[in-house]
Amino acid sequence: MTYQHAAGLLVPGVPGDDLASMIAISHQRSEQFGLCPDSRPDFNPMSGADLSHLVEQNRLLYSHAVPAMETLYQQIANTHNMVLLTDAQGVIVHSLGDADFLEKANRVALTPGVAWSEESKGTNAIGTAIAERAPTTVHADQHFLSANHFLTCSAAPITDHRGNVVGVLDVSGDRRSFHKHTMALVRMSALMIENQMFAATFENAITLHFHTRPEFIGTLMEGIASFSPGGRFLAANRNGLFQLGLSYPALQAHTFSSLFGLPVSALYDHYRTAAPGLLDLCMHNGVRVCGRAELRLTNGVHVLTGAFDDAPQAAALPQPAAKAATRRLSGLRYLNTGDPQLEQVIDKVNRVLGRDVPILIMGETGTGKELLAQAIHNDSPRAQGPFVAVNCASIPETLIESELFGYEDGAFTGARKKGAVGRILQANGGTLFLDEIGDMPYPLQARLLRVLQERMVTPLGSGKSIPVNVELICATNHNLRRRIAEGLFREDLYYRLNGLVVKLPPLRERTDLETVVRKILASETDACGNSRHTISDEVLRLFRRHKWPGNFRQLTNLLRTAAIMAGEDEEIGLRHMPDDFLDDIAEAPAAPTTATEPAAAPAAPAAQQVIAAGANLEEMELAAIVRSLEANGGNVSATARALGVSRNTIYRKLPHLK
Repeated sequence: MTYQHAAGLLVPGVPGDDLASMIAISHQRSEQFGLCPDSRPDFNPMSGADLSHLVEQNRLLYSHAVPAMETLYQQIANTHNMVLLTDAQGVIVHSLGDADFLEKANRVALTPGVAWSEESKGTNAIGTAIAERAPTTVHADQHFLSANHFLTCSAAPITDHRGNVVGVLDVSGDRRSFHKHTMALVRMSALMIENQMFAATFENAITLHFHTRPEFIGTLMEGIASFSPGGRFLAANRNGLFQLGLSYPALQAHTFSSLFGLPVSALYDHYRTAAPGLLDLCMHNGVRVCGRAELRLTNGVHVLTGAFDDAPQAAALPQPAAKAATRRLSGLRYLNTGDPQLEQVIDKVNRVLGRDVPILIMGETGTGKELLAQAIHNDSPRAQGPFVAVNCASIPETLIESELFGYEDGAFTGARKKGAVGRILQANGGTLFLDEIGDMPYPLQARLLRVLQERMVTPLGSGKSIPVNVELICATNHNLRRRIAEGLFREDLYYRLNGLVVKLPPLRERTDLETVVRKILASETDACGNSRHTISDEVLRLFRRHKWPGNFRQLTNLLRTAAIMAGEDEEIGLRHMPDDFLDDIAEAPAAPTTATEPAAAPAAPAAQQVIAAGANLEEMELAAIVRSLEANGGNVSATARALGVSRNTIYRKLPHLK
């Protein structure tokens, strides 16, 4: 969403020319429906009996939306506005409005029982939101019908757990009463209604509330996922789908264990402990989240309520997240592991520490941008202040404004009592780290720029600005100049952020791979309470050949898995490597050989030499592998299939073929 000029006001819409395009396309649809801008359409509502039947058909939506509407109305009272709820076809089911606006509203039938689909009223926020399946603001003369030009309307579709539109929440008012916060309030209220409907739909299930930040458990920012008592995935809310990164159909094949790395039996055990804390979970995509589970079943299979409140008392599970925090590198010097490129980055950063110079960290995903930002903070004069990290790409656009800037008490249904302090104010006196800044929604870039220039924050729903003093570090894997050219990033914000720009090299270009591997192994195994592992030369040779598209994030996950597979073995070898990593190596083009790193698959003469030397049984086996490798173009997977052995067997033999 962005703000576009219409009739002298800034109107929330979609980025750039897309707003004009969306309105133009909607006007075309309106004409195709046979409507004329100057005509007066049918404003007659349905009969009382039909309206009662409509409400009953939408009982679940109605019962959960009305409280949210009342709270939303309290925020806009006496502003010449009204709150509307419609069904999936755009027929108004319920309305609340200011008395001084009702007369005008009645003239255009903003009353229950009247249809506001595009087919009936042309371009309008309710009908266009249904047609576009997206939050929509239609202001003044953007309405197709001239009779509606005095209105400004902001509408958000309400969807069920399958993503189907079941209704629309709308705020409509006099065009002169437009306020830039209205759409954000509408969208958050719609999300709250969705969450309440979700909870009511899946009462007889395990429900997990999760988020990367524990303080957002229990708020609109949380993801929610429901599972059968046996752990089978049932559904997830909009934020849950977003955090899991999978579509609803794709999730149908999953279980609690496959998504969150914890057997459902361990979930039950956790809530049979005394004062169980938040769960520490690792999602299927490697992202760690905190979670709180609930089980409300009425079929007699399990009789536990709330967050397993009736569970017996015992010892609580350890919290790995807390242990991980203690392992965090404490300063820049600990990041300097011998790579010349990284050494230059650290030297540049050291020169600007404490000088109020914003730092922009460039680099591919997984190159350690947040680690560098944390080290900068810990070495800065603000080290005793808070370090607040926000991933601009992982927060839904509907919620990022409230997360960054905070909100006032009662700003929307489901909001925390006394409001919430935004991430920027949380960082006051310390460091604010905005990761993936290139993915920040365009309209919020203007607000962020204003905060950085004025050093003041205005929470959502508040008219009061609060002074703020933060050190700013940003990071991105995008080329921001290209994003500017594409109209996706503000040029003025870019020049405000790039006081010092540093670029972290990708793992494949670093010269300190072996040192990094050993440091990661030491920290990971110590954290698990195991003895330290070493890495074999064969595995290191494969590591040097690999392109590491996921950089340190990929390497860390690989080493953690390999250490678990190694168990009591001190040395991690090829047999401990995951199959997908071995497949990637097998399918990658052979790296140029050096005196210290011979090629993995020898040329044809090598096979002949092995046999000609008077081979014993082991040598004949090696020769057979060599021949098969040659026949299959060095493809280890194909060789293993041809010989009827596992890929790991081939890899174990490879060092003997060199």
